[in-house]
Amino acid sequence: MQFRFSVQLNRLIFANKLIEHMNVNFIEELSWRGMIHDVSPGTEEQLLKEMTTAYVGIDPTADSLHIGHLVGIMMLKHFQLAGHRPVALVGGATGMIGDPSGKSQERNLLDEETLRHNQGCLQKQLAMFLDFETSAANRAELVNNYDWMKDYGFLAFIRDIGKHITVNYMMSKDSVKKRLSAEGGSGMSFTEFTYQLVQGYDFLYLYQHWNCKLQMGGSDQWGNITTGTELIRRKLGAAENAYAITCPLITKADGGKFGKTESGNIWLDPEKTSPYAFYQFWLNCSDEDAEKYIKIFTLLSRQEIETLVAQHQEAPHLRILQKALANEVTIRVHSEDALRQAEDASQILFGKGTTEALKKLDEATLLSVFEGVPMVEISKDLLNEPIDIASFLTTHTNIFPSKGEARRMLKENGLAINKEKVSEESTIGLSDLLNNKYILVQKGKKNYFLIIAA
Repeated sequence: MQFRFSVQLNRLIFANKLIEHMNVNFIEELSWRGMIHDVSPGTEEQLLKEMTTAYVGIDPTADSLHIGHLVGIMMLKHFQLAGHRPVALVGGATGMIGDPSGKSQERNLLDEETLRHNQGCLQKQLAMFLDFETSAANRAELVNNYDWMKDYGFLAFIRDIGKHITVNYMMSKDSVKKRLSAEGGSGMSFTEFTYQLVQGYDFLYLYQHWNCKLQMGGSDQWGNITTGTELIRRKLGAAENAYAITCPLITKADGGKFGKTESGNIWLDPEKTSPYAFYQFWLNCSDEDAEKYIKIFTLLSRQEIETLVAQHQEAPHLRILQKALANEVTIRVHSEDALRQAEDASQILFGKGTTEALKKLDEATLLSVFEGVPMVEISKDLLNEPIDIASFLTTHTNIFPSKGEARRMLKENGLAINKEKVSEESTIGLSDLLNNKYILVQKGKKNYFLIIAA
């Protein structure tokens, strides 16, 4: 139900933004947002001339998108808002091969059943950004290159496609040269070497069947994309024009990899990354990164962003940019309710939250909020009968080394259970469990312990 509401909300936002973006120059829009790395000659003229179809390839090796995918998706989003037709290509066939671009090793290959499952999951998430249901001519489309590659025989492929691209041309690509020259590398399999031919054929197929004249992607994809434009020219004739746009690879100001944390990727699936953890990722961006990311990952206008930047510079400690960024992206990917819950959860961790707010947290959010705090496991059976607070804090959990020390803090009113102050007379029982499993102990202002009753 929440997903359906979010899609409807995003469609309403899309309609409003479409009105704002009518007659927008797509290249200029991406340029001021810092989303242009390379553009092939004639691209801007093509986009100004007529409604154009463009595609971005998406790796289907997981059943969720992560924030590393968002740059390409936002390119498609702006493309549709500018009146053009976006196509999201799920790389079912290329996912069975493995793209060597930006990788030092060959990746694991997936079977068709897994890829089809992943495709369905990705389509639901893409619908949060792109309008697949509009009756307008620029309705977004989802395609899977496995559909046109699965019955294409090897001999037919090398006869029809392979003969148009020379080995010298393929060897000249940076993605190939880096893999072959890497010290200690294992080289490159023929499977990976042919990846650019398969991706080039995708462009040719979409050009012929969807009148798709533009491919977009990250700057590491320039070689693969231009193989497609070259294949179209050599296969169909020099008069046929296809175009390419790439965006910069997003990095963090400290040189770290964007979207990566100690626990791994930041996923769009709330089961993989809780909305709270998702919200916190954006909220914790540096000032420099927030100023860059808010242009790339939101639909806020140039004027709105310039105003936010100015306000932020006047009072950096208020983190105005980070809050605006986190709010915008969390609402789009999850919902306004998820944003409010993430904000409430943030207040809990920093001492301003209430018991009522704490009890509303689902298990995933609760664990995200208190990730890294000491955790103590006890038997749930211990709580069948209420336990006095001093025994609970010492004998059963060892949070205090002695009952005397526990009582001293209780007398000083420095201890809380589930955000409620407790006294020496307090007891702990089953009714105190959060999500029927957890008890939160707080010593002073900042020391938390999470008790797990299993």
